[in-house]
Amino acid sequence: MGTPFVGSAALRAGKLTRHTLRTKFVAVFPDVYVPISSDLTAVTKAQAAFLWTGGEGTVAGRSAAALHGAKWVDARRPAEVLWGNRRAPQGLRVWSDRLADDEVRTIRGIRVTTPERTALDIACRYPQARAVAAIDALARATRMKIADVELLADRHKGRRGIRTARQTLNLVDAGAESPQETYLRLMVIDHEFPPPQTQIPVYDEYGGLVAELDMGWEDMSIALDYEGDHHRTTRAAFNKGIRRHDAVTELGWTDIRVTAADTEGGIIARLTTAWRQRLCALGEDPDAGPPWTHVRRNERRG
Repeated sequence: MGTPFVGSAALRAGKLTRHTLRTKFVAVFPDVYVPISSDLTAVTKAQAAFLWTGGEGTVAGRSAAALHGAKWVDARRPAEVLWGNRRAPQGLRVWSDRLADDEVRTIRGIRVTTPERTALDIACRYPQARAVAAIDALARATRMKIADVELLADRHKGRRGIRTARQTLNLVDAGAESPQETYLRLMVIDHEFPPPQTQIPVYDEYGGLVAELDMGWEDMSIALDYEGDHHRTTRAAFNKGIRRHDAVTELGWTDIRVTAADTEGGIIARLTTAWRQRLCALGEDPDAGPPWTHVRRNERRG
């Protein structure tokens, strides 16, 4: 019983005693248990949420994204499910909404919204930056097409939040490999730089792949690379990152490496300097680039 189960059903079937249930297992939601030693992941919480509905609800939102294989779903946040009973216990968020048959599929016996409907729900209900990061991960895991989500949005055109959802969907890019990369991409767009291309391959003069840059602008040969903690966990990884940076620099790229310690102002200042320098090198007016007065959009915070 490593996965969630209904405690009362296990007792009726004689699989457990009340003492064993009380001492060896812990309730995720009322009458839904997991072993005390279990790692309570977003997937586990999604499974438990479905059981709490008696198998009548539909797992949705971030919980559906987790079941579809999306990474970076925060297990500390409430599980989410579509169901008529709105009196949800702590750790579970429930809402009711119109749901067509083709907006639902079954994963390992669990009713769950399709990737497209999941993306639409997230776009309608979450703050924009968090929604884009979640849908980036969902699109990367499922190869979902944003055009199909937009068609679904047309079906639900009267839904609350649908206008913001359309704006959110326009910002989705499945090339993001982490939420930090998504937030970095949104940051430069907020500061009115052109939307960067993601996962740019860079080849040497012999056609060998030298690197795949997180994001950037090929016509300007400027890249942004987010250096997460995994890049510094070992000496080998650290040295590999340095060699990679040197290699793309020798091929004419300006590779701006960003870490969690960098401030927004510092990142934008470095990018602005690189952009101006590149325009000068191309013989163009350095003031002809993106606007150099920047105002962050408050609606993307969160």
